[in-house]
Amino acid sequence: MAAVLASGPGAMLSHRSAARLWRLIPLRQSAVEVTRPRNGRPRAGIVVHRSHVPADERTVLNGIPVTTVPRTILDLAAVATRREVERAFNEVEVRQLTDRLSIPDLLARHRGRRGTGVLRAMLGDRTAFSGVTRNDFEERFARFVDDHGLPRPRFNADLAVGGRFFVVDCLWAEQRLVVELDGRVAHGTRQAFEADRERDRLLQAAGWRVVRITWRQLEKTAVAADLRRLLEM
Repeated sequence: MAAVLASGPGAMLSHRSAARLWRLIPLRQSAVEVTRPRNGRPRAGIVVHRSHVPADERTVLNGIPVTTVPRTILDLAAVATRREVERAFNEVEVRQLTDRLSIPDLLARHRGRRGTGVLRAMLGDRTAFSGVTRNDFEERFARFVDDHGLPRPRFNADLAVGGRFFVVDCLWAEQRLVVELDGRVAHGTRQAFEADRERDRLLQAAGWRVVRITWRQLEKTAVAADLRRLLEM
């Protein structure tokens, strides 16, 4: 807040600092980044970005003027690595942070802006599996297992652990191996995220090995080799 106030009228937290305030990336000791509409005198410990931020791209969080989540992601893409942006994007989805404007809305509004190429590429990657249903995933995994000569698991198998009953996606009972087909449609909500991690912990504590596989990972032959080694243990 001190950095925002020191930066003058219209200033707000932005870029990496906004992402940290929204808890999209880890907290670290670094200069505070703010955006303001006009140039001004530089101050030690503050990185200033000059830009006019529309009213629907700014808000207040914990009493601090800050860019909205979509605008924060857009700004972050201009200064951070793709890995950092992907992590922030994932946090937005897991924590169900919503806004009137979407990332595609901002990409249309800010054509040619630095970082938009990274976001367009990321969104393009997601379209390959964003509409995948559970049945689609199971059928593809069954073909994957057959194509690589692996034993077929039991699909949607019931498993009792510690007095609780779970339905796991793929089960090799003799090898005590569970594979969860980790698709966003089935596992993308915050509640599902928490429940999945709790279930993984309980299964592992009971001696089951749990592996999560995404749709895109099935494109990698190394996954078949890893599963073969796990089944041979």
